[in-house]
Amino acid sequence: MCGIAGIFLKTSSLEPKLGSMLSEMLTTLSNRGPDSAGFAVYGKGQNNLVKLTVRLPPGPDIADAVISAAKEFSIEVPTFHANHAVVSVPGHKLQAMQSFFRESPSLDGIEIVGSGTRMEIYKDVGLPADVAKRFDLPLMSGTHAIGHTRMATESAVTTKGAHPFSTGTDQCLVHNGSLSNHNGVRRKLQREGFSFETDNDTEVAAGYLTWRMREGDSLKEALTHSLKDLDGFYTFVVATESGFAVLRDAVACKPAVMAETDEYVAFGSEYSTLAGLPGVVAARIFEPEPATVYAWERD
Repeated sequence: MCGIAGIFLKTSSLEPKLGSMLSEMLTTLSNRGPDSAGFAVYGKGQNNLVKLTVRLPPGPDIADAVISAAKEFSIEVPTFHANHAVVSVPGHKLQAMQSFFRESPSLDGIEIVGSGTRMEIYKDVGLPADVAKRFDLPLMSGTHAIGHTRMATESAVTTKGAHPFSTGTDQCLVHNGSLSNHNGVRRKLQREGFSFETDNDTEVAAGYLTWRMREGDSLKEALTHSLKDLDGFYTFVVATESGFAVLRDAVACKPAVMAETDEYVAFGSEYSTLAGLPGVVAARIFEPEPATVYAWERD
């Protein structure tokens, strides 16, 4: 089944409440995905810094090793949320920092979850309410966010299999459905230089959109191309540094509902996801049309 939630704020007045809004939405979707949950929040960025979100393996000394790595690269102390850390890295040091995390013996087992000037990604196994609380989601602020609750159908219940998936800077995707041609698309993307951490079809969809945008597409154009290139039944909610978009396949068998007001656009797999949002009683409520890209952008 799986559940998807997303919020895109049009004004700044609700930014301090973004995390608490998404947390409530994910908790409501627990019945659609009790195995694991995850979310991406787009908060404030800092000039010339990229946020590198990493997942830490168990161990008493791993946090100290991450702090030591930051000192070695002369960057500020990372922030920690449960078993994830966010390391703010100057852009020109990003690749070196990523390589260090992957290769240093003292950091063995650390996994890079995503990177972005504004994006932070957190995901873990467990009930959505517990995952949201574990990472302090209700306290987070920002301009837009997406989240996912998972009921595994085609792969194991693991943190690696949880959504969102990110394959590009400030880009991530959550997905409800199943792609029938993901192995073929995966091979094509590998020839284009992409590597994948899982066998999950959602990671392939994320990689496909990253590739299309790398080739010059806008987010809306990339999703439009996906209607031809990705086979299966799916609903996507996608976020970039300043954008938010929704797409259902041509059959649109996966449930979806949206609410739009002067202050926000919100997406949920069912109306109960949206019922607690401020001003929703006066919102325009609609079901996204099949094979139609809905996209919003902030300056």
